[in-house]
Amino acid sequence: MKILALAGLGMFALVSAHAQEFSHFTGSIGAGFTQTVGTTGKYLDNGWNLQAGVGFNFSPWVGVMVDAAYNQMGINSTTLGSLGFPGGAVDAFSATLDPIVHLTPHRHFDLYAIGGGGYFHYTQEFSTPTVVGFTGYNPFFGFYSAAVPVDQVLSSYTINKPGIDAGMGIAFGTRWHGKFFAEARYNRVFLGGSNHADWVPVTFGFRF
Repeated sequence: MKILALAGLGMFALVSAHAQEFSHFTGSIGAGFTQTVGTTGKYLDNGWNLQAGVGFNFSPWVGVMVDAAYNQMGINSTTLGSLGFPGGAVDAFSATLDPIVHLTPHRHFDLYAIGGGGYFHYTQEFSTPTVVGFTGYNPFFGFYSAAVPVDQVLSSYTINKPGIDAGMGIAFGTRWHGKFFAEARYNRVFLGGSNHADWVPVTFGFRF
């Protein structure tokens, strides 16, 4: 009986310790580069991205994230030359609901799959370099005039469309009760009809 009692107490302590390590609430923040793919890659250059999210873990294996992301990609020189614009870029803000499945939740390296869909705010702008003058003041030199280079927007077009995302990542445990992660997700925003834009943000960050 004593052996059974000690075994039961040991199991209870083990389960309690595991429960303390498992957190239902989670969040993430990261940044990285954005790779254009498919037809999108014919018109846009690669760019950069920012990402942040909050979520809830139902178990060590399954959870859900609410993610906000921003991607910016320049319009390539061939496209600009054919359209007659000096410069341009595409910005995409997204807010998505993404289920996440942890394939190795109890290991030092947490391999996971994530994907879902939601809202995409897609903006394309064409611009030209220009100079803006201003008057400044310095206690020694007094008032002075100066000019700074800026981009003047010549044409801008914005739409709100649905989109999807799916990918995989790996997270590395740390002593700060969080994990560094690296992930890649395929993004597709449906622009209307058969048109769509596609890119893959590769993001590095911290998940807690």
